[in-house]
Amino acid sequence: MPLLTAIILAGFVGYATAWYLGLLEGNFALLLFLATFVTGIYWLADRFIFLPRRRAVAEALQTQDDHRRANLAAQGIKQVDGDISAARERVLAQPWWLDWTAGLFPVILIVFLLRSFVFEPFKIPSGSMIPTLLIGDLILVNKFTYGLKLPVLNTRVTEGNPVQRGDVVVFRYPPKPSVDYIKRVVGVPGDEVSYLNKKLTINGQPIAQSQLSDFFDESMMEYFKQFDEQLGAKSHKIIVDARRPAFVPGADNFKYKENCRYSVEGVTCKVPEGHYFAMGDNRDNSLDSRYWGFVPDANVVGKAFFVWMNFGNLKRIGSFN
Repeated sequence: MPLLTAIILAGFVGYATAWYLGLLEGNFALLLFLATFVTGIYWLADRFIFLPRRRAVAEALQTQDDHRRANLAAQGIKQVDGDISAARERVLAQPWWLDWTAGLFPVILIVFLLRSFVFEPFKIPSGSMIPTLLIGDLILVNKFTYGLKLPVLNTRVTEGNPVQRGDVVVFRYPPKPSVDYIKRVVGVPGDEVSYLNKKLTINGQPIAQSQLSDFFDESMMEYFKQFDEQLGAKSHKIIVDARRPAFVPGADNFKYKENCRYSVEGVTCKVPEGHYFAMGDNRDNSLDSRYWGFVPDANVVGKAFFVWMNFGNLKRIGSFN
């Protein structure tokens, strides 16, 4: 068992290292599931096989010591050298190969359940959601609002609430599902979404905007025009780069692209059933549905709702729209 355990642990370390070095596309959900499964097997084996064996050895050791002391007492010897307490503790202790598997199972199981069904942490890697979310924001994603899904398989087992316009969602990037993206949903199934001349229109109705003071983007050391946009029940802020053209350059050949019409003014798309149209709040610096298409409902991971840490700016902690 020690050799087998060493091989298994080396496999996990090798996978993680290759992922970190970019030698393969990692899948954290699968890695966590396998870690939970493997450590769970060791935990069960320890509980029902190895621990009873260690207890039997400890009891035999105690019985031998009791017999020895009884025989010496019968001979009138009251003071006996040799305390077996330390030896019993060593016998009952888990060996290293169980300590690194069965011993970690409860912690790994809790992380697996929380990440799969309750909340998942996510780090904002780019400026596409500025000014709502900044680079380096550490956020929480609600995994049950839109219905629970089985980990790895991503099969929905409960209905939950439907995705709403204006929701900030984390989803698996359609061209590369191993990568997570975060954007704001601006169009739900059946909507006709137009973004022409940097103005958003849903089903022929212009989305209300009010101009705010310019936003200073510290990551680029530049000022951008900022607007308050009323999309859904709550408003949110967006920024626009007036120097960038309105047209969408280099759109991919994505599924349902025939639902979209591109022009020098921008793009108009009819959102198909079971899909969403997502855009970044940093409208001119966001690789979103205008470029790579619609987000399938099956790709939705959860609703982003809270910044729990930003090590460079503690004032960022809190909820957001």
